[in-house]
Formats: sequence, C-alpha cells, structure tokens
Amino acid sequence: MKMMKTKLAIMTLLLAGSAWLSGCEQEGPAEQAGENIDEATEEAGERMEESGERMQERVD
Repeated sequence: MKMMKTKLAIMTLLLAGSAWLSGCEQEGPAEQAGENIDEATEEAGERMEESGERMQERVD
C-alpha cells in the first residue's frame, strides 16, 4: 500500500510538472508587446545609424 502511494505521488508530481512546463511556452499579449517594442527599437537604431553614415558622407 505504501509503495502504491509513493508511485501515485510521483506520477502526480510528474503530471503537474509537465502541465506547468507546457503552460510556460504560451506567449501572452504582454510578451508579444515586448517583442514588438524590441523590434521597433532595433529598427529605429538601424535607421539612425544609416542616417548618421549618410550625414558623415556628406561632410566628407
């Protein structure tokens, strides 16, 4: 009987752990918004760098 309870406890922990890990992979709206902000910031930085290079070329 004790062995059965131990196996049941282990199976319950494994099932709960796998359910928790599968829930971690879902992307929520806040994470998507953060990714959009990151992309926009990166694009803005690239455009500013290109603009700076063009200005440097005109000065030279």
